[in-house]
Amino acid sequence: MQRVTSRLNSEFSMSRVAMGLWRMDSWEMNPQERLGLAEQLLELGVTTFDLADIYGDYQCEALFGEALQIDPSVRARMEIVSKCGIKLCGSRNDYRLNHYDSGEAHVRRSVESSLSNLGTDYLDLLLLHRPDPLMDAAELAAVLDDLVDTGKVRSVGVSNFLPHQVELLQSRLKAPLVVNQIEVSLLHSTPMFDGQLDHCQKEGILPMAWSPFAGGDLFTGGAEAAARVRGCMESLRGELGMDAQQIALSWLLRHPSRMVPVLGSGNLERLKGALAAADHEMPLEPWFMLLRAARGRDVD
Repeated sequence: MQRVTSRLNSEFSMSRVAMGLWRMDSWEMNPQERLGLAEQLLELGVTTFDLADIYGDYQCEALFGEALQIDPSVRARMEIVSKCGIKLCGSRNDYRLNHYDSGEAHVRRSVESSLSNLGTDYLDLLLLHRPDPLMDAAELAAVLDDLVDTGKVRSVGVSNFLPHQVELLQSRLKAPLVVNQIEVSLLHSTPMFDGQLDHCQKEGILPMAWSPFAGGDLFTGGAEAAARVRGCMESLRGELGMDAQQIALSWLLRHPSRMVPVLGSGNLERLKGALAAADHEMPLEPWFMLLRAARGRDVD
């Protein structure tokens, strides 16, 4: 599988498709099975594993770390992405409400917790999970730069940030923001038109696409747009030689921003099928046929 390398930091690269672990706590796998899934994905060329401190009620990092400790040599073959900045109500804290915290103390504490849970000395990529309306860009930049300088984090980025929010943080940072993880799918193509993906291309930022199947609605949802897209995908299956999952991923991968879709299934066979999309470049007219189906109208 091809890789994508950051134009802002040539030492940072990712697999063309990433593995999302936000549902790992529901996969009912023991540590050896989790390790086996990671090893098989690595053999398939998927080396980027996406996490966050809050995933699985703050449990998924530890579950993945437990698997990695069985064979610590596996760690060097992968890129681990994690996120911080959200304080989520749950069984492991006494927060009165879900809220954001991009302050120095929380970011440091979150990174230290992630490293401990994962059993690693460094994160390949740390993302700020959501834009914080109380973000002090200078304070946040200082702690991010320090985490990079001390080797605890190798690269930094953001998630769900709009272009002006990226630019504000980058204006205070020494380290480049190499990634913006945003929601993109056939049912949420807005970032292709509102400047988010344009900004990524302009600045050399790699976009990671979360929920590339629209949370499953693309295949099972009852909305009119989802039904139109399913009909279009069915009509293109023979022409493209791909199933619905592959068509949906190939549609994203066709975008020139070098988008990295984040898949979130623990089913290896389903993952293998989806990954085959990376070997197919979608032709132009089918791409626009799918866009028309999703939006319910032709381009202007």
